[in-house]
Amino acid sequence: MEAPLLSSEKSDKGSERRSTYEHVGRAGLAIPTAFTAGTEVSVDEIRYAASFSDPYPPSLHAPLVGSSESQDLYPNAQVTGYPQGGYHGHSGKTADMGRQLLDEVEIRELLIDHVGHRCCWGSRPARTWNMHAVEDCNVYTGTLETFIEERETITEKEPYLGGNIDGKNEGPELGIWELDLRSEFPVLFIPHKESRTKIPHSEVIEKCSGCVGRGNFVCPTCNKDQEPGSYKENQMFPCPACHGRGLIAHRDGSDTICLKCNSKGMIPCATCGSHGLIKCETCQGGGSLLTRQVAVIRWKTLSARKVSATSGAASVPDDVFHRAKGVQLCNNQAYQCTPAFFADSYFLNQFSSEVIAERAPVLPTARVICERHTISVVPVTRVTMTHRNRSFSFYLIGTGREVYLKESYPSRFCWGLCPCLEWLKL
Repeated sequence: MEAPLLSSEKSDKGSERRSTYEHVGRAGLAIPTAFTAGTEVSVDEIRYAASFSDPYPPSLHAPLVGSSESQDLYPNAQVTGYPQGGYHGHSGKTADMGRQLLDEVEIRELLIDHVGHRCCWGSRPARTWNMHAVEDCNVYTGTLETFIEERETITEKEPYLGGNIDGKNEGPELGIWELDLRSEFPVLFIPHKESRTKIPHSEVIEKCSGCVGRGNFVCPTCNKDQEPGSYKENQMFPCPACHGRGLIAHRDGSDTICLKCNSKGMIPCATCGSHGLIKCETCQGGGSLLTRQVAVIRWKTLSARKVSATSGAASVPDDVFHRAKGVQLCNNQAYQCTPAFFADSYFLNQFSSEVIAERAPVLPTARVICERHTISVVPVTRVTMTHRNRSFSFYLIGTGREVYLKESYPSRFCWGLCPCLEWLKL
């Protein structure tokens, strides 16, 4: 029987492996040299490796560019770090390094707790069915986050009602990438942030195109087809209520004064009040617009994600693994990340290269600030339970031992009505 790659026994080999992990952060390695391509990492090995992991370097968590913790807007150094703390088990305490895989009691407790939170799921299979197989099928997850800054220019216009403007007489107009936005710079790898700022010395006064600089235009109701600048005032129209009579006739033969036209029989233009002109709403009657250039800046993180799973965990969606807590094998941050290097693992080197190759495209209007490349191993245990000729499988995923169970659980009584009952608050 072959000895495990990582052992909790206090032997010379164990000391040598611990030494390898203690210096892994400086050497840029993520796993001991005893790990070879194609070898699966067991839960115990993950716990052991995580117990000797170094914490993240402070430089990976610089909150703001330009602050005391970050001296350069565009980082160009590539660093490798490890998650803080060791492997944390279900209880939240550091797991015992010599502890074996989960026993049947713990597995049943996790499943019973998961089933208990599902409406109309019975706990009998979780309590009584035989545990046929418990398999390790750990999964590797890789991400490449590209943090970019995108800038574009838009034109804003508003009515000009007089006053000084910030035009070219005040100085040269700055280019969009010449703007100093350090005070607006967000935390690195924030999902999305948008900011707007006026480009200095970009204001210009121009004639309103709606009214051709007149501040008003001819009323289309009472001066239809009139030439601009030519209009008639005080034009009246027959009252639609009394049809120009000034009186309202009733069926009994009597007449009453029309209140709409006050018995005059004529009413002014409903559009302009018979002034003949309508005030231009675009320039508010001033005839001029103040035009300025505004820079729209967007910071966002583009993500490329990849999962390498064995056939035993192939049915689990990739998002489940990315959300799960695992053991980080490498964390590289640089202006442009390159594939991570693992001393004796061709598989992980190739996996890292595949993640880098799926880098999200960047638009020409954007610039890359920096990238972050991580590779993690997520502990996954597949459990198969049987009863007579029936069986079902579920997974314990991540260091938090989250239960993933598809809709194949054998004891369900809702017949698909759970969402309806929840909606009805029954």
